[in-house]
Amino acid sequence: MDNIAGTKSSLTWAVHLSVVFLVLLWLFPTVGLFVSSFRTADQIATSGWWASMFPSEQNLVLRAADPDDFRVEQGGVFVVEGNLFDEDSAAEISVWGTSSRAIDTYVPGDVADLGDGETITVDATGNYVWTGNDDQMSGRGQRVFATAEAPPEFTLANYDNLLLDPSNNEGMAKAFFNTLTVTIPATIIPIVVAAFAAYALAWMDFPGRALLIALIVGLLVVPLQLALIPLLKLHLGIGIGKGYLGVWLAHTGFGMPLAIYLLRNYMVGLPRDIIENAKVDGATDFQIFTKIILPLSFPALASFAIFQFLWTWNDLLVAKVFLIDATGETTVMTNQIVELLGTRGGNWEVLATAAFVSIAVPLAVFFAMQRYLVRGLLAGSVK
Repeated sequence: MDNIAGTKSSLTWAVHLSVVFLVLLWLFPTVGLFVSSFRTADQIATSGWWASMFPSEQNLVLRAADPDDFRVEQGGVFVVEGNLFDEDSAAEISVWGTSSRAIDTYVPGDVADLGDGETITVDATGNYVWTGNDDQMSGRGQRVFATAEAPPEFTLANYDNLLLDPSNNEGMAKAFFNTLTVTIPATIIPIVVAAFAAYALAWMDFPGRALLIALIVGLLVVPLQLALIPLLKLHLGIGIGKGYLGVWLAHTGFGMPLAIYLLRNYMVGLPRDIIENAKVDGATDFQIFTKIILPLSFPALASFAIFQFLWTWNDLLVAKVFLIDATGETTVMTNQIVELLGTRGGNWEVLATAAFVSIAVPLAVFFAMQRYLVRGLLAGSVK
């Protein structure tokens, strides 16, 4: 009785656990990038993103105000008072010092002797009193090294600096729109062309149709790296050069075999009676294609659109060959992130923000159209 059709397998729980594990494995780095993109550089350097909701202990280098601007004479002694933290900071100092080699020399409230009668005292909230004579109280403010416990803090400054601040030189906002300029036409063009080709291969009889289908299947296994240099020479030879038109045509050519294969498999599985009845009623092939085949083939079209959008959005190699120029005016996001890795490798908050911005649009496209993905991929596999 265990093998009767319709009975539930005893291993169902294992399948469910495996699916949950794979989902969590995929979500882990994505959620990490998302959380890190809202954290400050100090928080990222001192604790992992999974601890972002809890207070974290940080080693900070703080500086008192410049004495030339803020010192006040009190009884023959110059005094500078203030707070080492920003106005909205809620951090609490546990230990502090005046040297990077001994940051835990003092506790809040202690008075540090800086020599020749110069002193400084710091409390737990960062308030300080720095005293000295006229010769000592000049130049830059006194540095204070502190270990402080900071509450959870989230900020939009990373996104503002990366995308909205016109004074920044990261170029991510421009790269974002450049990527959209590449991706949208490079997704639409192959779908339009491949839909016509797939209909012809599925429902029109002409000599050499079987040979063309076999050729398209063979092109699926041809690596695109094999055609990059010859195609670039062709573009330069006919005057296209490096630009948006060249990268659109390159992505169209590389995505065409899979597009035709998927759409042809889906269209050939549509009921023949619908097409034959339309022809009896006097409909032309173009009318059948636009009024019957295209609406019924939307799952396959959406399925390929997801793949093509993800490939072109995340592409670096084709953009490097056919698009990138010396001025960087057409730089895409993948190349911009590579540049950030080289120039801003220590600024993890910038890299996390840039990485999440680069995956946000593909995630939105995937979740908006994912219900069509399986239907489109499985089209034609079962008769």
